[in-house]
Amino acid sequence: MEPIAVITGADRGLGFALCERLLEKGWCVFAGQYMPSWPQLAGLSKRYPEKLHVIPLDVSSNESVKAAAMQVSSIVDHVDMLINNAGIISQYNELDIREQLNYEDMHRIYDVNALGPIRMVEAFLPLMDKGRLKRLCFVSSEAGSIGACTRKAWYGYCMSKTALNMAVKITFNRLKPEGYTFRLYHPGWMRTYMSGEKNYEADMEPEEAAVYALQYFLSGTPYSEGDIHIDEDRLVLRDYRLNEWPW
Repeated sequence: MEPIAVITGADRGLGFALCERLLEKGWCVFAGQYMPSWPQLAGLSKRYPEKLHVIPLDVSSNESVKAAAMQVSSIVDHVDMLINNAGIISQYNELDIREQLNYEDMHRIYDVNALGPIRMVEAFLPLMDKGRLKRLCFVSSEAGSIGACTRKAWYGYCMSKTALNMAVKITFNRLKPEGYTFRLYHPGWMRTYMSGEKNYEADMEPEEAAVYALQYFLSGTPYSEGDIHIDEDRLVLRDYRLNEWPW
């Protein structure tokens, strides 16, 4: 039986690359679409009409997340892996404490980056409970590390990722005894559209980043892409080279 994954923020960037790579490996993928006008998922659907299901999804909306879970449950009876990839940054990131911070924008970032993944886990637990893998993956960032922080701005983004890390830890404490496994991940500096325009100064294209990400996300499963040993009893934030980051 083919494994089933749900991926948020699948319109473009890392989310889209993860969809494409899992489809190539024979997975059934439910791709969360926030921007229906963006063409890439439509093109991928033509290549994998039986295995790719595009679902409308705004992770900042309780109603949208619940509707997505209902749509998925109308098609399949379980989900094996949930990849919480959706995330945003802001044009106001460079503002520091001696400038006028944009608190409304910071709330928007927090709602997507920190609360969005928890909405997804909560809504999809009934399907995940029936899955074989019970693998929960979260795309975080080194920006969420307090111990490694040297920034003097980027309040909204950094705080949202730190909050996400704590939320994952709490969820780990609750669901690990029920057989769930977790991957908390910093994917590296990617050439993505998180700021609205593609960042060409970054180190990796999303397609390359997806290879590293799936090596970690699938580690310890029958679909593993390499011999990576992970201590499932310990939650850590790792980067694409599997280095551990301080909390």
